[in-house]
Amino acid sequence: MSKHGALIVGGGLAGQRCAETLRRRGYDGAVRMVCAEPDPPYDRPPLSKELLASEAGEDSLAYRPAWWYEDKQVELLLGTRAEALDPAARTVRLDSGAELAYDELLIATGGAARRLPFLAGFENVHYLRTLEDARRLRAKLRSGARLAVVGAGFIGQEVAATARRLGAEVTMIEALEAPLAPILGAELGRWFAELHAVEGVRVLTGAMLESGVGRNGRLERLALADGTAVDCDAAVVGVGTRPATEWLAGSGLDEHGVPTDACGRSALPHVYAAGDASIPFDPRFGLHARTEHWDAAAWQGAAAATAMLGGQPGTPPLPSFWSDQYDLRIQYVGHARQADGVAIEGSPSERDFEATFSRDGVPVAGLAVGRPRAIPKLKKRIEAGHRLAARSAEEVAA
Repeated sequence: MSKHGALIVGGGLAGQRCAETLRRRGYDGAVRMVCAEPDPPYDRPPLSKELLASEAGEDSLAYRPAWWYEDKQVELLLGTRAEALDPAARTVRLDSGAELAYDELLIATGGAARRLPFLAGFENVHYLRTLEDARRLRAKLRSGARLAVVGAGFIGQEVAATARRLGAEVTMIEALEAPLAPILGAELGRWFAELHAVEGVRVLTGAMLESGVGRNGRLERLALADGTAVDCDAAVVGVGTRPATEWLAGSGLDEHGVPTDACGRSALPHVYAAGDASIPFDPRFGLHARTEHWDAAAWQGAAAATAMLGGQPGTPPLPSFWSDQYDLRIQYVGHARQADGVAIEGSPSERDFEATFSRDGVPVAGLAVGRPRAIPKLKKRIEAGHRLAARSAEEVAA
């Protein structure tokens, strides 16, 4: 039996899957999870969807019931944060001052919302990352409430769609000329903007936010650089995330995100990283890239556990995610940033289409709207394209 056991810093999906995999594979050492939040590990995608609309779904968020952690002897340290890593001593210092020793360490502290300094101090400005964030915002969403959504990424769009369903008046503010354009391109970005406009959202693109105006700790108005004023009762800021890894400063690991191999191994022995805290290597593209998606975090957490036990996790799956907006299922797979072209099949105007992103004619990513059965086929096409490209490269090298 190991002396100190496995220490998992982070109470999200990657950490949960690591703990589950260790026990499923027969690991009999101690397993401890350091969780910054007071709630046991729970699923996060519903925070911007069904949970934002109703508190009825809170009971279904937990990954496992309380008895599971007792039965599997997984110790949860709730409401506890890691403050420093000492890889030489193989210890993690907590915010309480206590130090935890480890034999194997997984860094799975997730991501933190990027904040706008000029909106600090307003109690009705929200950043949606945690269950408590969702609870606070849900209390503000009612029929006729004026909600400003800053940032038109997928989280911002999901919040806007949910708020509209609840009868709120929504203004979505996006600095880019088209939402998601750096990832999906301008054409599809404009499609997303139009989707929300048709549903009654006031969509402002190419809009630079300049300041917030309010009184008594409450934001009342957002001012844009062009002079436009957006009155609001509450605001949600969704302008991206950063790895929550600043606590690694001085450890030898990058405090801006931990690069890992495809199995989650970091540059330090016995130290792994997974989920939004990691920057994993993708062997298909030969690069390190953050994935920030649910299924990637699940696989990475399990892969790290497998590697800790000396196993080979295999090839990571293509990153993919889904988004629910206005009763419409939107799915994505691959790395569209690597594409140099896109082909659209179907009818965007009828919300029924799929887009295939390619590089040098080889599919690298896909987007499906209203076509839930399209993604498995797109995955196969992308995988087949990579295998063909790899064989061609080998032939050229030979």
